[in-house]
Amino acid sequence: MFPSTFDYFAPKTVEETIGLLQRFGYDGKILAGGQSLLPMMKLRVAMPAALIDINHVDDLHGWKEEDGYLRIGALTRHADLEKESALIERYPLLSKTAEWIADPQVRNRGTICGSLVHADPGSDWGAAMIAMRAEVEVVGPSGVKRVPIDEFFVDTFTTSLDMDEIASAVLLPAPVGKVGARYMKLERKAGDFAIIGVAANVIKAYDGTILDAGFGLCACGDIPLRAEQAEQYLIGRQLDDETIEQASRLAQQSARPATDLRGTAEYKLDLLRVFIKRALQEIAAELK
Repeated sequence: MFPSTFDYFAPKTVEETIGLLQRFGYDGKILAGGQSLLPMMKLRVAMPAALIDINHVDDLHGWKEEDGYLRIGALTRHADLEKESALIERYPLLSKTAEWIADPQVRNRGTICGSLVHADPGSDWGAAMIAMRAEVEVVGPSGVKRVPIDEFFVDTFTTSLDMDEIASAVLLPAPVGKVGARYMKLERKAGDFAIIGVAANVIKAYDGTILDAGFGLCACGDIPLRAEQAEQYLIGRQLDDETIEQASRLAQQSARPATDLRGTAEYKLDLLRVFIKRALQEIAAELK
């Protein structure tokens, strides 16, 4: 199918982009990687009057560490982080999540911020960014602000962005300690959306206790979710068989999966427990 007619704009600066959003309001849509928007336009689920292509805005490209954070620009592609050796030791969840994103074509074109803005409850990056306690850098007419990832997702396919704001970057706090991470996902076929997905990010202190634990869940509710009870339980404890078992059961309490053609809610909850347990066992062995 073909999309409906639209005007095309290619701004060179963030300010120009914000101006176009103010001009078109909800009739203007940002084009970054286009891996979600363009299929929706072809199906005429989305019919924007104006397409605002931000790929020529230099300030939105690339990643860098500054002021205690890793800043990942809005135009960073999934593939940019999949094999980025400079980030694997301190931010291992980035590569472990990127390799699960759809297929090579999507990974080479799609963007991380685009995935977050799409706000799909089955978002792999949504779960990963929750596990890493990310913040989203938002730019609008009033300037720049940071939004904690837990406040960014409002509802299914809905974020806290106003119509004249863009997500310009995602920021990850630099870890202090040794980091272990896993992303686990069950899908019907390669490249499909998750039946259920789990992101685990654990930071270990030098005395062997857990400094911080982050668990993000996808396809477990209306938005990507945090398994907060499991996180709080692990902080200050050792990763052993008993704590891993207890954390995996506590993680189930944060999930609200639906029964659908991909499985019952009970099946998905048990899958979540198994994934958390397996992820923590692998991380414990890795961080010995």
